[in-house]
Amino acid sequence: MSGPDVFLPTCPSMAASLLPRSTYPRLIFAPLFSLQRDLLLPSSDRLVHVSSPIAAFNRRFRAQNSNNSADATVVAGDENYGNKRVISVTPSLYDYLLSNVREPEILKELREETATRRGSQMQAHPRRATVIPRLAWASSSRAGCASPRLAPRCAFDNTGQNQPQKDPRQVSPDQAQLLAMLVQILGAEKCIEVGVYTGYSSLAIALVLPESGRLVACERDMKSLEVAKRYYDRAGVSHKVDVKHGMAADALKSMIQKGESCSYDFAFVDAEKRMYHEYFELLLQLVRVGGLIVIDNVLWHGKVANPLVNDAKTVSIRNFNRSVMEDKRVSISMVPIGDGMTICRKL
Repeated sequence: MSGPDVFLPTCPSMAASLLPRSTYPRLIFAPLFSLQRDLLLPSSDRLVHVSSPIAAFNRRFRAQNSNNSADATVVAGDENYGNKRVISVTPSLYDYLLSNVREPEILKELREETATRRGSQMQAHPRRATVIPRLAWASSSRAGCASPRLAPRCAFDNTGQNQPQKDPRQVSPDQAQLLAMLVQILGAEKCIEVGVYTGYSSLAIALVLPESGRLVACERDMKSLEVAKRYYDRAGVSHKVDVKHGMAADALKSMIQKGESCSYDFAFVDAEKRMYHEYFELLLQLVRVGGLIVIDNVLWHGKVANPLVNDAKTVSIRNFNRSVMEDKRVSISMVPIGDGMTICRKL
């Protein structure tokens, strides 16, 4: 029978010498800087509260790295949720999910072209590019990863940041399919997209809009817009898309000034994370009652759940999620698809 999780700020050999052999604990090693941060906490908060996230991390890690389909589940760390098992999307399961996505050929071609662009994070298998952020209390000597088994897929520095993973700039096929279905269910005719990049999600939306439909597409990168507009032309939806090159906030404010408030059915945001609060407030003015605002990247590679990651973007998304959770002007549903999306319905 294994003993309790033990948190030690040193190397494995030294740590083992500090413990009675009879306890056979499971050791979780952490660099010294993380212990120093923990020492700033009240004594009651230092290690007692660490055991729950450690256990949750171990469950998630085992589920994501097991070939046994029976292990592809996770359980909430809070026992008050009744130990409900939910699916954990492993690489093989995500392959299966993608095989059940109805992706139009034109979107497939755009996705594949986008994947070849320098700096693009859109890949044929986007889930595999997303790894569990390194937690300071779960480290390994190999590539600084949470486990040697993850080392071939990721490389972390000592700040808990995933070095190869940069801001994802395009939604995955399963996300695009969900966006298109939401537009169809809503019967939307007027839509807004903040952050177009090469146009994968906006094209998915435009394809399902009626002929009289309109999509306002806001993007500041002209080179990316050129790719998007080429595919709008190829797909025969250019007449539905009103491209606005420049700062999205300026475009949205201009639309409000022109009297377009409460006239849009649907909005999707996948742009500068530190601007989410401002985008959301502007879109609340533009979207009608009963309309939807969908926000991407709300789980931010899992960083939002790691208290040791506090870079500007992560903190901004974390604060935004808290703000939306408390906002009585909308009903919400955060869904763990792609990098996490929050669907907001204006009340």
